[in-house]
Amino acid sequence: MITAGIDVGSTYTKAAILNDGGIAGLAMHKTGFRLEQAAEQAYAEALAAAGLERDDVDYTVSTGYGRYQVPFRDVQITDLTAQARGARFFFPGTRTVLDVGGQTMKASRLDDGGKVRSFRLNDKCAAGTGAFLEKTARYLGYAIEEIGALVAASHEAVPISGVCAVFAESEVINHVSSGRHPADIMHGAMVSLVARSVQLMKRVQMEPEFTLVGGILRFPKMAEVLRAHLGAAVNVPPEPLVQFTGAIGAAALGRRRLAQVRSPARADVGDAVPGA
Repeated sequence: MITAGIDVGSTYTKAAILNDGGIAGLAMHKTGFRLEQAAEQAYAEALAAAGLERDDVDYTVSTGYGRYQVPFRDVQITDLTAQARGARFFFPGTRTVLDVGGQTMKASRLDDGGKVRSFRLNDKCAAGTGAFLEKTARYLGYAIEEIGALVAASHEAVPISGVCAVFAESEVINHVSSGRHPADIMHGAMVSLVARSVQLMKRVQMEPEFTLVGGILRFPKMAEVLRAHLGAAVNVPPEPLVQFTGAIGAAALGRRRLAQVRSPARADVGDAVPGA
């Protein structure tokens, strides 16, 4: 049984291929404004990585904000459902999922079966998303890829208390003008983001175990700061898989859906929504 998951996110589009042995192929592309093309490219590269052709894939599931723009899908599911499945794929005991992406942040609480029972999204302000970290890095003169190394060199987080991106950016400018070290400013921006994420988790009545996913979690300091705020252990899929949990979750759910189609008594996918 071979299934594919296509996660069309606001910043990156990810594709994952699963076979009976586990993860067979992965690929990632910048989404841009041509969502269908991004999905096609990521899918083609994931198939090549797996050494497969399109006809080898039994079932394809799309997710993410651009999930309706994947014409070759068999079904589409919400990103909340996909991330829940992806988190459980790596950590079966997961009860609370925090997904921090470039444009959104989501917290969800799962039931015993892994279905989403409660969720909250960040407000519309960019200060509650990974975009705030990326914008801060660019203002400080660093590339997005340098955020991890930069914040790892910090000795003390500079407080950033602005509740919106505009006010927070003003604080960053003030800290730069006062001579604070860029690493400490970046650390402060990360602490500010974590504070917002913990509030979301509280609103879904979080309970352990906690699993953290999304592109921003590729920076180890983010998980470290979250662990300190929660005062509890947290799960993080290994890099680069932390960025692929949505696509992997979609493919994993596709396996259950396919099993149901082949033998209805064997599985109940429940969350899948047939694609038009």
